[in-house]
Amino acid sequence: MARFNCFILALFIALSFSDGEVARQLLQLPALPSLPNLPKPTLPPLPSIPTLPQPTLPTLPATQPSLPKPPLPPLPILPTMPAIPKVTLLGFRIKND
Repeated sequence: MARFNCFILALFIALSFSDGEVARQLLQLPALPSLPNLPKPTLPPLPSIPTLPQPTLPTLPATQPSLPKPPLPPLPILPTMPAIPKVTLLGFRIKND
């Protein structure tokens, strides 16, 4: 793990030096020429949007017709748990004091 940390530190230092050199070269470049003033183009007028007629919605019925209810099938018979036999201890008496 220490070897990996040293590698990351060395990489960071190397990148810092190269960034410094690039920044120095950018500062030593001559100034960029200024852009000439170009005329502003005139835009054509936007077309007018025609007004469309408003659609009419059909009227909905006031009440919904009732649907007949189908008969329900009978409920299935659920299985029952079998009775568990009671365990009795033979030959032992429990005293209640």
